[in-house]
Amino acid sequence: MMERRRMDAALLVLFLVRLATALEVPLDLPQPPTITRQSPKDYIIDPRENIIIQCEAKGKPPPSFSWTRNGTHFDIDEDPNVTLKPHSGTLEVDISRVKAQQYESVYQCTARNKHGTAVSNNIVVQQSRSPLWSKENVKALVVQEGVSLVLPCRPPAGLPPPIIFWMDNNFQRLPQSRRVSQSLNGDLYFSNVLREDSRNDYICYARFPYTQTIQQKQPITVKVLNLDAINDTMAAFYNDTDLFSEEPADERKPTFLIPSGPTSSKMVLRGQVLELECIAEGLHTPDVSWTKVSGDLPAKRTSFLQYQKTLRIVDASESDAGDYRCTARNQLGSVHHTIHVTVKAAPYWISGAPKNLILAPGESGVLTCRASGTPKPSVSWAMNGIPIENSPKDLSRKVEDDTIIFTDVQTGASAVYQCNVSNDYGYLLSNAFVNVLSETPRVLTAANKVYQVIKNHRALLDCDSFASPIPKITWFKDSRSSTLDGDPYILHDNGTLEIHVAQDHNSGRYTCVARNSLGINENHIYLEVKDPTRILKQPEHKVVQVGRSVVFECKVKHDPSLIPTMTWLKDDGELPDDERLIVDSDSLTITDVTENDAGVYTCVMNTTLDHDSASAELTVVERPDSPTDLELTDHKKRSVQLTWIPGDEHNSPIQKFLIQYQNSLHHRGHWHNLTEVAGNRTTAHLKLSPYVHYTFRVLALNAVEFSRPSIPSRGLKTEPAAPDENPTGVKGSGTEHDNLVISWKPLSGLQSNGPGLHYRVMWRQKVVDSEWTRVTVANNSKFVVSGTPTFVPYELKVQAVNDYGAGPDPAIAHGHSGEDLPVAAPDNVKVMWINSTLAEVHWDPVPSKFIRGHLEGYKVYYWRKHSLHKHNPDLVENQVLILSGKHTHRKLPGLHPFSVYSLNVRVYNGKGKGPPSAELQFNTPEGVPGAPSHLLVTNPSLDSLTLEWSPPHDRNGRITGYTLKYQPVVNNSNELGPVEELALPANESSVTLLNLKYSTRYKFYLNAKTVRGAGLVVSQEAVTVIDEALISRHGVDVGAGNTQTPHPIAPSPPQGPPDKGIDTAAILVHDCTSQPVSPFGNVSSSSGEDGMLISWEYWGPEQNVYVEYKENSEGEEEWQKKLVNGSQNVVLKGLKGGLSYSVRLVAKGHHDQLPHLSEELLVSVPAVASRQVDIATQGWFIGLMCAIALLILILLIICFIQRNKGGKYPVKEKEDAHTDPEFQPMKDEDCTFGEYSDNEDHKPLKGSRTPSNGTVKRGNSDDSLVDYGEGGDGQFNEDGSFIGQYSGKSASRETAEGHESSEAPSPINAMNSLHSFV
Repeated sequence: MMERRRMDAALLVLFLVRLATALEVPLDLPQPPTITRQSPKDYIIDPRENIIIQCEAKGKPPPSFSWTRNGTHFDIDEDPNVTLKPHSGTLEVDISRVKAQQYESVYQCTARNKHGTAVSNNIVVQQSRSPLWSKENVKALVVQEGVSLVLPCRPPAGLPPPIIFWMDNNFQRLPQSRRVSQSLNGDLYFSNVLREDSRNDYICYARFPYTQTIQQKQPITVKVLNLDAINDTMAAFYNDTDLFSEEPADERKPTFLIPSGPTSSKMVLRGQVLELECIAEGLHTPDVSWTKVSGDLPAKRTSFLQYQKTLRIVDASESDAGDYRCTARNQLGSVHHTIHVTVKAAPYWISGAPKNLILAPGESGVLTCRASGTPKPSVSWAMNGIPIENSPKDLSRKVEDDTIIFTDVQTGASAVYQCNVSNDYGYLLSNAFVNVLSETPRVLTAANKVYQVIKNHRALLDCDSFASPIPKITWFKDSRSSTLDGDPYILHDNGTLEIHVAQDHNSGRYTCVARNSLGINENHIYLEVKDPTRILKQPEHKVVQVGRSVVFECKVKHDPSLIPTMTWLKDDGELPDDERLIVDSDSLTITDVTENDAGVYTCVMNTTLDHDSASAELTVVERPDSPTDLELTDHKKRSVQLTWIPGDEHNSPIQKFLIQYQNSLHHRGHWHNLTEVAGNRTTAHLKLSPYVHYTFRVLALNAVEFSRPSIPSRGLKTEPAAPDENPTGVKGSGTEHDNLVISWKPLSGLQSNGPGLHYRVMWRQKVVDSEWTRVTVANNSKFVVSGTPTFVPYELKVQAVNDYGAGPDPAIAHGHSGEDLPVAAPDNVKVMWINSTLAEVHWDPVPSKFIRGHLEGYKVYYWRKHSLHKHNPDLVENQVLILSGKHTHRKLPGLHPFSVYSLNVRVYNGKGKGPPSAELQFNTPEGVPGAPSHLLVTNPSLDSLTLEWSPPHDRNGRITGYTLKYQPVVNNSNELGPVEELALPANESSVTLLNLKYSTRYKFYLNAKTVRGAGLVVSQEAVTVIDEALISRHGVDVGAGNTQTPHPIAPSPPQGPPDKGIDTAAILVHDCTSQPVSPFGNVSSSSGEDGMLISWEYWGPEQNVYVEYKENSEGEEEWQKKLVNGSQNVVLKGLKGGLSYSVRLVAKGHHDQLPHLSEELLVSVPAVASRQVDIATQGWFIGLMCAIALLILILLIICFIQRNKGGKYPVKEKEDAHTDPEFQPMKDEDCTFGEYSDNEDHKPLKGSRTPSNGTVKRGNSDDSLVDYGEGGDGQFNEDGSFIGQYSGKSASRETAEGHESSEAPSPINAMNSLHSFV
């Protein structure tokens, strides 16, 4: 017993291994037959076509075929109508000479070779049948309204059963509902009949699917009558009709028409469709519902048909057995029916059909035929088509119920075994062979096969192999260092290698090795991991108007080695073939969009390995269609009801409706907005005005725009009436001091309510018991009352009147008669100062009786008379502050400190200003002073220098002293040293600083003080001198530095290039003229289309800057002035062409300071082009110019000849002069020296500027003509000899030859010398 159990366990393991590793035998190896194709067990044929019964098989050698018919051998050769297809077991029966019915039988195919025999299922061949309806006399049915009715169909039995449906004579399906429905057997059930069910063409149709024929029943006539009608027509129909429901049809609770009784039963086979139905009658129509008594309905497999009357469960299983309850319910009650369902099962495989078994000699194996069914099926075995009990005995084979066990099989034991499992409801027949082979491994997967997989997806690498015994499969990657087993690799039993999540590093060459006891084989394959296809930018949902264009973008990223294909779909189908749809590489454009273009658009990017898709919806909108069918109802005296039917909203919901009207009596052709209603309404209650001829129209608005107007409604007239309202906007005011102008907004034609509209104007003074004065005004909206007192309050009324009466009592408005100038000035004017620049003025208000009008406000006039300082002259500066309203005080900003001011105050009304108050004079206190006027540096030496300055222009009080601060600049950098501070008395204007460091640059800061504090600072820089002897040898008078404006204004630009020949740290510019240094530089001009453009640089403190210009002529022309504050260029327009003008810049400071002037600039305005012939293009002029040029050439030749005759001249002086060839002489224009350095890399002093006069430094070229007396500054002297003039002359030579020009040589100078010589 124990031995048996151990053997069973071993066989079970072996069975599991063999089951999991069933192999496919290559067709070049010996093997028994295998059925590969056969006809179905129940084979229904079309009797009009040849009969084809399929049977295909494979094997080695190829099998031969034979057939049995009804269990006996079918001799094909003996039947001339039957043929066997070549190399196949398929039968073909030619029915052209016989009826197909003769071949209705049970067929079975057998395929055999020397290794075994395989058999097919029993194939039951039956021809399809579509019999005709039996003739019957169908009587008309007359029924009482409300009763139930069943129209039987009873179709003829067909094979397969027909499909039933009900239609009328026009082949239109009869409508079905909760009340009327078709049962599973095809009958038509009425839960209750209605009068509209009467018709004479209730026709039942049967469609037979195999023959595609339709049979129809005779039409049935149904007449539904109420009880009175039945009594009237009983005699007419009594002889040839059936009469139902003689009792009156009252309301009743439901009863079931089918199934009958409280319970019924139903059997269904496993895997088939379970259909249960309950059809009830009743009045009112009952509703049917379903429940499962013993559990829940399977939600995923359950559906309800025929308005809940049929319960349908697909793929029925044993769990669906049980009781099902259907319930019919209406207002009067309910009824139940229980259906008991049992589930039977034809045999079915539990773990699949038996699998072929391949064994090597000496191996063991198991064939298993495990199936189930209800009732439990029986299992029988056969070998090569013969019951196994009748087969030859084989000790290596043992049969145990559904299992055959093979042990120690030997060559020649190959065979085909048949397993037959059957019960009352069907059978299963399966062939499985046992093939005994000895084969070395062979790999069936193609060599060097390339697998491509998307990154992060599963990769399956096949290693299909065959061997007997079964081979063992191992895998290697690239080098064979280790087998691929374990995470991330999964090796399946069939040899397939799985990589669950493929990554880039998984790419490469793989080797699979198949090995058994007889040999070894291997194969190489390659894996490529590709990047996934991804849509980076998905198309977006679009809402677009008809006629416009829309673009769907679909930008995709994919692996570059894969070929992508972009496809666009509309509503999951192909795009319409329309030239308006333009497909690009990454977009879809639809032009001239129509409503048919609406839908869901999907871009699909496909590659050979994967795809990605994205969808977007296109909603096409358009303005709504016009409303239609306008109708006026419920017309009353002052209202009417308007209804309409909305037009198509075109995918954009209607937001509102606009109702307009036309008044053909007053404004024919003009439509006016009347009211709006919400978009979900189709009616409006309209208020009407009297004396109007109305026509209405409606417009619909959606998100696009308004629709076109609807067709106007019919006209509607209203009767005249007295006005409902009076004019609005009644006002009273005067245009003169003795009148009152009454004005109002007149009524419109719609407001007039009738003909003869005029106005009743009333007024009175606003005093007790005054009487109203009335006038009638027509065709006007104002009335003037004359002779009124000045600025008196009035009460006003204006009433509308027409031919049908007056409007309601008007409301009282208020107004005033005309204003006059005020007659009084403010009293008690006082000033309180807050600080040196701000004061506050107060006054008492003027009584209203003296204002004689509406108080508009007050005006404060104040002006500066003079400064309290003796050095400042009188200066009147008028200013006005305007205050609206009733203010009686105001601050006075922007006052000058230490000054005398005067002011007065006036009241003003709408007519003008009144008399001034008494002039009030007040003084402002002292303030902080402005910056000193200038700061000069004089007498610099090795360790001292002198500072000179002038008091501030704006002293703003009494100067109490000065503060001087200075500090050195360390190491020629911008770092500053310690600060020294000196307090200087008010009467000082200079100071000498001693014990300074030699060759050091200093910064100086000076400011003045009053009792209020210190003022603005003026700064200056200067450098102490290294070697005074060197400076005196060059004849340089070291003087003051540039006058500086208050910090941080930059110093004046230098006026010459540096001289490298002087060994100084710095030479300050000397002020020869002691005139104020101009704050202007780089003054230039250029001609433009609009005029002459004047440009300059300005670094002065003055705020008032002007450009002055005048025409250069013999007479005395006055300077014309143009203000240019804050700018550094101006265009002078209106200058006369062909004339010259003098231009200068003027900076004007305070009244006690002289203005700063720039140098005058001579500007020539180009002449306007004339219509005369251009002289330059005339031949005589060209000839003259050529003659002059030839003469000049001759003269130059003569000059050089004379020069050569002059002999040699000493050059000692020239060599001395060229010790420093770049020395720059003192300039005649401003008698100043330029700034130089002793080193090319030495930076100029802070504040120096690049020369602005266009001077260019001469280079150090060895080929300079100056060195040879043939260029540079050379000129001819009186005897024609050439004497070199050099820039580096000594002081004595410069004095002796001061009449010579120091300008750079030019052709013009040379010509002048030549003319002098000639």
